[in-house]
Amino acid sequence: MFIFRLWRIAIRDLGRNRRRSALTLVAVMMGLALIIALHGFEMGAIQGSIDNNIRVQSGHVQVRGASYDEDKVSLKWEDLLEDPQALAAQAQSLAEVRAAAPVLWASGILGTVEESVGVRVFGIDPSSEMAAPFREGLVAGEFLAPDDRSGVLISRRLARSLGLTAGDDVSLLVNTSGEQPDEATFRIRGLYDSGTPAFDEATIFLPLAKAQTFTRAGDRASAVVVVLHDQEDADTVASALRAPGFDVMTWRDLNQLMLQATESAMGILYILYLVVLAIVAVVVANTLLMSVFERTQEMGILAALGMKGRQIMAMFLMESATLGAIGVFLGVLLGSLGVYYLSTEGLYLGDMANMTSADLTYGETMYAAFQWADTAVLAVVCWIIMLLASLYPAWFATRKEPVDALRAL
Repeated sequence: MFIFRLWRIAIRDLGRNRRRSALTLVAVMMGLALIIALHGFEMGAIQGSIDNNIRVQSGHVQVRGASYDEDKVSLKWEDLLEDPQALAAQAQSLAEVRAAAPVLWASGILGTVEESVGVRVFGIDPSSEMAAPFREGLVAGEFLAPDDRSGVLISRRLARSLGLTAGDDVSLLVNTSGEQPDEATFRIRGLYDSGTPAFDEATIFLPLAKAQTFTRAGDRASAVVVVLHDQEDADTVASALRAPGFDVMTWRDLNQLMLQATESAMGILYILYLVVLAIVAVVVANTLLMSVFERTQEMGILAALGMKGRQIMAMFLMESATLGAIGVFLGVLLGSLGVYYLSTEGLYLGDMANMTSADLTYGETMYAAFQWADTAVLAVVCWIIMLLASLYPAWFATRKEPVDALRAL
């Protein structure tokens, strides 16, 4: 009962200076809302980039030759998979696998009469589900056919930068399994837009059979790309496909650059969170200190009536806890609304998304993602910091001697 009376006094004291209490609530609410919105947006952007990379190039699992060097885009026969179709069929037979198909990678130079640009050449099976993102992203012309021997698919962005359109002819120079590169003329069958500018700017597609012939790779492939029903099954599928002479990697291995960038970004964000929470703590401490100075007479009377120092301290802590609970609730509400808006409308980046490398596949629009567990942790941490910030003002209030306090009457 006594605790309840202390709480009633604390609530009454908060209402004495409503403007100051309201400003403190706004500071807590806005600080926590900003942190929640930033965290949700950053986590959504990270997950979106990883999902985009899985969707357009890496898949959930990749099987490569043990000696294959991705950085060199090797086309040497000893570095390529000898029987990729059989390996893809083996992967496809697993219950966790949604699709599996061979892919051949090569580096090349796409040229027109006036200019040329370096590109990454993807040899794909146009009829496989692995090609679905580009088939669904077709914006002009027609998609490649498996038996097409003279067609190429390029992105709308690349076509725009080179002044090309569907039906135009381009020259393509590629590295081959031999010592000399090869060059041929291709017709642009269609234009695609995968929604990932950095990837689109640098990537063109050929039918797998034509890419194998053009690069003199025979029936070999650079990798077999596997897409799963659930990405959490990646380790299980990778274990099932491991064999001597193969290098099997999961989406975590294939997105190391993004995961490392994530760690760096989160480190910076955590520092920003601490700065924001420190500002909130200063505001709370200032509010309570002002309250202590204004209520010197009241504390003198309470002390003269027998209230102990720890009880006065508890009263101020209750004020802070109540103020913090209301501010945290409003902050979570406002921050969640911000995350909801960013998760549905997103933040349009436009050409800014093209400033990253092709391995960091950010889309033109970035979306936030709800992080309920993280939001709960942030809310609790904010509330605890408010309590810690109130310890000094509460302790300071207990240092007032009753006689000294009553002299202010």
